[in-house]
Amino acid sequence: MGYGTFETLRRQNAVLKGTVELNSGIQLAAWYNNCDTVTVRSDHHTLSLYVADGYESYQKTPHGWKNGGGPDRFCLMPKGDESVWDIHGDLSFVHLYCTDAHLRRVGEEVWDRSPANFTLQEKTFASDDKITAVYRQFLLANDWRQPANQLTLSAASSLLLTHLIQHYSTVQWRLPTVTGGLAPGVKRHVLAWIDAHLDQPLTLADLAQQAGLSEFHFARMFRQSLNMAPHQYVMQQRMAKAQNLICHSALPLTEIALACGFSSPSHFSHRVKAATGLTPLPATGGAARIARRNSPRRAPRPRRRSQFPPASPRWR
Repeated sequence: MGYGTFETLRRQNAVLKGTVELNSGIQLAAWYNNCDTVTVRSDHHTLSLYVADGYESYQKTPHGWKNGGGPDRFCLMPKGDESVWDIHGDLSFVHLYCTDAHLRRVGEEVWDRSPANFTLQEKTFASDDKITAVYRQFLLANDWRQPANQLTLSAASSLLLTHLIQHYSTVQWRLPTVTGGLAPGVKRHVLAWIDAHLDQPLTLADLAQQAGLSEFHFARMFRQSLNMAPHQYVMQQRMAKAQNLICHSALPLTEIALACGFSSPSHFSHRVKAATGLTPLPATGGAARIARRNSPRRAPRPRRRSQFPPASPRWR
């Protein structure tokens, strides 16, 4: 769907740095703005986190212009509310756009309850460590363009909506207690299904559907059973499959990346290096791609003294 705030900013001075629409219809957008005045009134909700700067951002209030922005400050703009912003200096921020339907779905999945309407509280230049942590550890730490990160992004967005219902809505329900893990048969089925679909962009909804559970209950029961979150397990399996193919196949790295759910060889290489400390070698097939990294290094030859000064470093 089209989100009004997103379209409004595109018509202003704001520069779109990146955006992704999740399978649920929730949209994320990273923006930069400076020297701009923006009026926003939308039929959806917007959760905004200031990522950098924002000290010279002002919101118009009945009592004058309000200031208080800065890194890790958040603003919550409920649907139907009009807000006017005057941005004097640099501001980098990330928006999450969602609707009442998204909030109702989370309410039904987590609490098995669905009021006719969720009313969110407007918040401006507020602080919340949980919101900051989810943004920075999950939304900002992952490449939105990579299908392999869809599970992390979808799980993080569900966490944020759950948090909004808990703390910034008219209902403020307490989280239900979830005890016990997945049934053995369900666990075996889910893990086998994950292994068979590692080449695809998986979401929390996909995994929960295989278990016949809500996303909330599945995520917590999965953690109880495997001592890690679903997105962590899926990435672990992607890396295990990648290492196996690198060592025991002659497939080119591009095909290995696709088989493990990565659309970009560069992103794939970055993930492999982060997990193993090794950089895959694109030109060599099979185990030599790893063995070359593990082979003993030859002793360096003695260097002859040169009459010339050392060369300047080469910047990449």
